[in-house]
Amino acid sequence: MSAIPVADDVLGPDVAVLTVAEVAKTIGSSENKIRQMLRDGHLIAVRRNGELLIPADFVNAGGAIKGLPGTITVLSDAGFSRTEMLRWLYSEDETLPGLTPVNALRTNHGTEVKRRAQAMAF
Repeated sequence: MSAIPVADDVLGPDVAVLTVAEVAKTIGSSENKIRQMLRDGHLIAVRRNGELLIPADFVNAGGAIKGLPGTITVLSDAGFSRTEMLRWLYSEDETLPGLTPVNALRTNHGTEVKRRAQAMAF
């Protein structure tokens, strides 16, 4: 089994995080499925005190929020590390609906977020 990639913990103190077990319960899946989502790049986790934690903003009852896995893929293809992705997803951008890419994704503005991620690759 491959190791789960993790980002450095660059999350602000106001960002709510969930354990793998809590994410599994939220989306009605197994912890193994959540770990596989992390390995597949559908989610990003940080490690605090030895425990994997996932930003609560990244999931809803249906799984990863719409547009997040595609955005992670675009950023990965552009050479971003998991830490850089996390920083970018939570960076304020006054021109985006929701002010941050993750909030824009949560409010169904994924196309605009992916467009900006693609533009950063060049």
